[in-house]
Amino acid sequence: MAVDRVERRLRRVTAALDAAGIRYAVVGGNAVAAWVARVDPGATRATKDVDLLVERSDLEAITSTIQGLGFERQDLRSLVRFIDPDEPSRRSGVHLVWADELVRPSYACPAPSMTEAVQDPEGFWVLDLPALVRMKLTSNRDIDRAHVGDMLSVGLLTDAFDEVLPAVLRERLAEIRRSLEDDDLR
Repeated sequence: MAVDRVERRLRRVTAALDAAGIRYAVVGGNAVAAWVARVDPGATRATKDVDLLVERSDLEAITSTIQGLGFERQDLRSLVRFIDPDEPSRRSGVHLVWADELVRPSYACPAPSMTEAVQDPEGFWVLDLPALVRMKLTSNRDIDRAHVGDMLSVGLLTDAFDEVLPAVLRERLAEIRRSLEDDDLR
């Protein structure tokens, strides 16, 4: 049921943004699931929230649109989050990520550009695969490494990805590949 609630939240919010003409790209776990499902729907991983890449200049229009669905806006230090009235948990809301900006000051690469969004076969806009991989490798948290591992395990990430990544991210991808190979040997 939790997976269904996240899927409904994703669909409601992206449909409303589409209807309002506001550009966005689904990122995070939902974007990984969208790409992995194209190869192996059974290999997708559940996520609790909806992460959207947006232009900071669209914030007021985004706020009006999402609040029109009953969500409550919360401004945090480096994040704007919308709490779903049907599941008022800070972990299960809608989180905005600013396009072309560093998500955290320590990150090596800024968030991708809105020009890197593509339409998913399911109808919403999602970050294209190279940009999503860059974003996941930049964040490099445990869940991000697991997501990259998921994409590797279904064959989405070929050796050609290495050529389009900055050196620091190329090394992180190599570490994840080695870790998966080590797991296969056990």
